[in-house]
Amino acid sequence: MSGLCKILIVDDELLVRQGIKHHLNWEQHGFQIVGEASNGKEALEMIEQLSPDIIITDIVMPVMDGEEFVRILKTHYPRIEVIVLSSYGEFHYVRSTFQSGVADYILKPRLETSELLQVLQNTARKIPGLNYMAQSRSGELSLDQLLERLLAGYEPEDQAQLLKFFPHRSFVLAGADLSGVSGDLHSYMAGLASSLKSWLEEGSVPAVPKVIAAESKQLLMLVNMPQENEGQVFRLVKEFVAEKSSGMPKLVWAVSSGFADLLKLEAVYREEWLRLLSYRFYFPDHSCLQASELPAVLEVPEFDMKQFLADLRKEQYHGVFHRLREYVGKAASNYRVPPFEFKSFLGNAIFNMTVVMTEGNERMKELDQVKYDYFKAIDEAKSVSEAVTWMNGFLEMAEQLAEAHTPLPGEANMRRLLEYIDEHYSEPLSLGTLSKHFHFNPSYLSSYFSTHNAEGFSEYLNKIRIRKAAELLSASTLTISEISAQVGYGDHSYFTKVFKKQTGASPSQYRRDQYGKRAEL
Repeated sequence: MSGLCKILIVDDELLVRQGIKHHLNWEQHGFQIVGEASNGKEALEMIEQLSPDIIITDIVMPVMDGEEFVRILKTHYPRIEVIVLSSYGEFHYVRSTFQSGVADYILKPRLETSELLQVLQNTARKIPGLNYMAQSRSGELSLDQLLERLLAGYEPEDQAQLLKFFPHRSFVLAGADLSGVSGDLHSYMAGLASSLKSWLEEGSVPAVPKVIAAESKQLLMLVNMPQENEGQVFRLVKEFVAEKSSGMPKLVWAVSSGFADLLKLEAVYREEWLRLLSYRFYFPDHSCLQASELPAVLEVPEFDMKQFLADLRKEQYHGVFHRLREYVGKAASNYRVPPFEFKSFLGNAIFNMTVVMTEGNERMKELDQVKYDYFKAIDEAKSVSEAVTWMNGFLEMAEQLAEAHTPLPGEANMRRLLEYIDEHYSEPLSLGTLSKHFHFNPSYLSSYFSTHNAEGFSEYLNKIRIRKAAELLSASTLTISEISAQVGYGDHSYFTKVFKKQTGASPSQYRRDQYGKRAEL
């Protein structure tokens, strides 16, 4: 029988997926984009539900890469054709996928819509029983396609064509994050969407609900209604969530404020609706989040980490621990701070405290041994109270060790040396400059440093510089060369070598990883 050739896109880069989906009216050419996935495992879970004819897949992806995905796919679904996207340096992977039965491949750096269309048409014509015919559909986009393009940031060529589907003046976005759902996610999502639509349609307001394809684990519904009925729609959604909450406790629901301009759909989705979902970290007992019902936010000034560490070096433990606990308690109420940033602050505080408290003090090394357990626990915390509990546990342990600590002979001088290095790390420091400043013999200072500190002078200086560089790579837009110079390295290549040795990644890869973590949120 004849019909549209169904395509599933698999790529971990959102921009690549959107570029393929929205740069051409695929239905006009006889194709239909039926879904998208960010890795092979996610794609395999969607096959039965979507029944694609062709899959376009990347090679290098997290969780399950393209090579493994193609091998499993062709074993269980040999009728599905596969087109591989790859970069120049990945061709050895592409070669292995051809052994599994890949139809064709396209190089990402050369990816053009016309070339992809030609490859797809050639592949579709080979599929038995499909009877694919190019140019078989009209050029007018469907409502689903128009809304998907709008959500991705593409303005419609004809806004009137879009507005004809919606009779009322006002819109809200309502939906849920389904990442906590196990099993057949797509069937579950379809059932939930149908139930919510029925609930709204049976309400006492003239609402027009329309599901929009968003991220793979999000149920997103655009609700159109008269402006005077916004409050009733909010109430209906909340009643639906309350009715269903006992059977879906892990779901996080969010309802945006009303908006009249449909061209603002992407902005409302990204700047309000997604942000509301993230607030569940701060409000774990709220099953449905709406901006108008959230408490006022008291802005918390930035924590003075430099002064905190300076006081910690002076062993003013009671005061500094109290100050940090007080700050964390206040920061925990500022729900506008993304969970990633809050957790990063806690992890950074633990890291810096460990460095300072273990400097030249072997009896405090227990902190260094357990810090990674606390990093992991805070990173995996599902709520702000859970993260704060882990932070307070670390502070309690640090406090107990500090109270039991009695300075040994020589530790006061060692502490002054370390404080000087921490303050002047960006300068051309050497044992010679330290010797002049502290009136030590250079050879004696080298021996003294090694005796009273777990690391030698050069190793310690590199550790401080690399730590500062990592902070700048995460939080600034300075170039890597500028950061290299700013933390005291005159030789850029030497900086890169030392950075990779200490962190396991090059400066550029470290920066990409940090941006990736933020993007996930």
